[in-house]
Amino acid sequence: MSLELKIPVIGESVTEVTLSKWMKKDGEYVKEGDAVCEVESDKATMELPAPVSGVLSIKASEGAELKIGAVIGLIDSQAKASAETQATKTTTSAAEKMPMAKNETAKVINEPSPAARKILDEAGIDKNAVSGSGKDGRITKSDALDASKNSSSTTAQASTVATKTTPVKTLSGERSIRVEKMSRLRKTIASKLVEAKNTTAMLTTFNEVDMSALMELRKKYKDPFKEKHGVNLGFMSFFTKACTIALKDFPAVNAQIVGEDVHFFEYADVGIAVSTPKGLVVPVVRSAEALSLAQIEKEIITLATKARDGKITIDEMSGGTFSITNGGVFGSMLSTPILNIPQSAILGMHNIVERPVALNGQVVIRPIMYLALSYDHRIIDGRESVSFLKKVKELLEDPSRLLLDV
Repeated sequence: MSLELKIPVIGESVTEVTLSKWMKKDGEYVKEGDAVCEVESDKATMELPAPVSGVLSIKASEGAELKIGAVIGLIDSQAKASAETQATKTTTSAAEKMPMAKNETAKVINEPSPAARKILDEAGIDKNAVSGSGKDGRITKSDALDASKNSSSTTAQASTVATKTTPVKTLSGERSIRVEKMSRLRKTIASKLVEAKNTTAMLTTFNEVDMSALMELRKKYKDPFKEKHGVNLGFMSFFTKACTIALKDFPAVNAQIVGEDVHFFEYADVGIAVSTPKGLVVPVVRSAEALSLAQIEKEIITLATKARDGKITIDEMSGGTFSITNGGVFGSMLSTPILNIPQSAILGMHNIVERPVALNGQVVIRPIMYLALSYDHRIIDGRESVSFLKKVKELLEDPSRLLLDV
């Protein structure tokens, strides 16, 4: 009996996915729960498990764009796993018993160790294509790793370079163009950014924060904080907590337009922008207003790690009410972040630079960060946006207020 392997329902708004790669080969025996392929949706990459054990028959090619519910393969649950195993044992046994001809090097027919076999299987490499350096020609783990690296390099080049112009020789040398197919995630990001620009009345207001007190507090308590909670005390938890307090005072910043209504959220689900190899994603810290600094740090680390590993789910990136992005980690001095629709505001953090400032009639050097708040002017007035950012500034410059909520 063959069971159809279909693209499952991934999210309410997801209608199509791209089959990124097969993790098992056609005709291979798979166990129930084994990851057989990887698919990429508009928002995330996920692995599809085998619903039953059996022999896999592939019906869709890598790179194919597929509708939800599309059949991508069949799994014959009545096929036995022992067929291939028995064949391997028989071949090995025959090879061991076969007398060696004179002047012929004793050699096992490309038999890898279990560790080497696993590496080759995961890389989709035929063991017969690998030369073994072990005893009697056995394929060692090192042989498998080398083959896997070479295969990955070749595959990356083949998949990345879709086409290339004929090199043109000039005085400055050869010039060529490399063409890559835009990933589904990148296409979605592009579409959302254009939509945000075209459908909102976006403005940006700026302020600066003297980070002296916050940096001193962090320096004083970072070691005992990590010892007690097992995570580093970063700046993002302070900024997140400051924003949740300010959102209570200025609820329009935490609101969204839905049709002809405005929805005001009495909780703060804060999206934290994370850069991944496949693009920018924004996982959401739920009910951040109710979390401690340690809880916020742990949640951010968990979500960011899952995002960078491609394990983030759509639910973990949906439903945010406000977002924070930190261009400072890349050296950005000042920028105007774009709205993460349907949200109405986003806070942009930037790098910390020592600058001369006037303080009590004296010019002093202080670590300064510029802040930017982009907002939808349709529901957030200038007074509210400026006051919100000023409140965040005051909380960060006197971090004791974060604990007192004043």
